[in-house]
Amino acid sequence: MTDRLEAQFAFLNEADRLKSVMRATTLVDGSRRENSGEHSWHLALYALVLADQAGPGVSIDRVIRMLLIHDLVEIDVGDVPIHSQNGQAHASAATQAAEARAADRIFGLLPGDLASDLRALWEEFEAAETPDARFAKSLDRVQPVMANLMSGGGTWASYNVTFDQLETRVGSRIARGAPALWDWVREKARPWFG
Repeated sequence: MTDRLEAQFAFLNEADRLKSVMRATTLVDGSRRENSGEHSWHLALYALVLADQAGPGVSIDRVIRMLLIHDLVEIDVGDVPIHSQNGQAHASAATQAAEARAADRIFGLLPGDLASDLRALWEEFEAAETPDARFAKSLDRVQPVMANLMSGGGTWASYNVTFDQLETRVGSRIARGAPALWDWVREKARPWFG
């Protein structure tokens, strides 16, 4: 019991470091950049509130679990904005390899059963092939869009984002897991791009 608790608290203490990882996205009031811990919490709330946008068979409980852990790898890798360097760094083999090493280390702090369960959930999110993961990925993409809308365009200007880039890099992922959500958000975002 003591060894298990030691491992569980080692992981939880390490997870606290996610609060120090600053993201490119600002808070909706534009006052400062959000941290990855805030982002993960906000996404879990998105899943709870937008559950009616999920497709058939989606388990919101599983989606919330995915969203709570999806960015833990940023403790080691940092935030890699989707619109940085023309979006190349975000999906690069080097970034994916670094995230896999981070997942090994961070989830490896847990007792074996929890480590394998949470690591599998993280991998499912990353692959975005199951209905749960597709919906979770949709929410992960829509939350920064809403933050940019609410903060007067947010980081779109600093990254020179075009509407076509938003549609390709973000909209396609949102539409894959929550088509009606992207239809609504697209119409809100379009005016920002002239």
